[in-house]
Amino acid sequence: MITVIIPTFNSSKSLFELVCRMQNSFKKGELLEILIVDDGSTLNTWSTIQEICEEYKLVKGIRLNRNYGQHNALLCGIREANGSLIVTIDDDLQHPPEVIPQLKNQLELGYDVVYGTPKEQPHNLTRFISSKITKWALQATMGATTAAQISALRIFKTELRDAFISFDGPNANIDVLLTWATSRFSAIKVNHQTRKFGQSGYTTLKLIKHAMNMMTGFTTRPLKIATLIGFLFSLFGLVIFSSVAARWLIDGSIVPGFTFLASIIAIFSGAQLVALGIIGEYLGRMHLRSTN
Repeated sequence: MITVIIPTFNSSKSLFELVCRMQNSFKKGELLEILIVDDGSTLNTWSTIQEICEEYKLVKGIRLNRNYGQHNALLCGIREANGSLIVTIDDDLQHPPEVIPQLKNQLELGYDVVYGTPKEQPHNLTRFISSKITKWALQATMGATTAAQISALRIFKTELRDAFISFDGPNANIDVLLTWATSRFSAIKVNHQTRKFGQSGYTTLKLIKHAMNMMTGFTTRPLKIATLIGFLFSLFGLVIFSSVAARWLIDGSIVPGFTFLASIIAIFSGAQLVALGIIGEYLGRMHLRSTN
């Protein structure tokens, strides 16, 4: 059985078409389960899901009491999945469900996770930059080469959820959680269609916030960067101080006050950053141990 998880938020117009196309994408007789997770919609999305459940017996609806975010909604659906394979797809019809069999074929080549990466994804400049920042953060967090090819359209083996079944953090990220279970990732190029209804809920600000949540919630790399900056500041200050001291010893000239003061400030500022980075590293290890 294959379980398809569709997180939705105020997107009732596209759900009927998506479910219909989803059903037609699989072979007749192939067991299919569709879970639609209503992430605290304020419009008539839940009533639409109920209508779909009455018409399509393979569809089940899950209603969250408030908006928890896309990845938290996905995590809820993953925990309720009954299939041996799980497919996740957005509700906006930008990813065609007809390509899911291709993802499945790629998965059978020995991979555990396969992404459907859009061939072309046109965005404005700010959205493009924020998207790149998010993928860079995900690359740093996942440590996988396919991080730059992640997509909301993905297929993976259900058994992978055992690695994060007890995860209860407030800022879930499915792609990072999957790296806790496997390193066998792959991706194939798929057509990216234009959005038929509404607008994307991921604004530039939300993408940047999402990147910050990944960097601070799943890795200690920002602490390492702070420690490195502190070390460089201290090294810079020591070089200046050595130059001032050598000039005083060799020439016997008066030590320039500004240069001497700047070197001392750089040394002590860098030392403080290094100390904070070391303390933060210990706290970060405690944090990572508590989330794993």
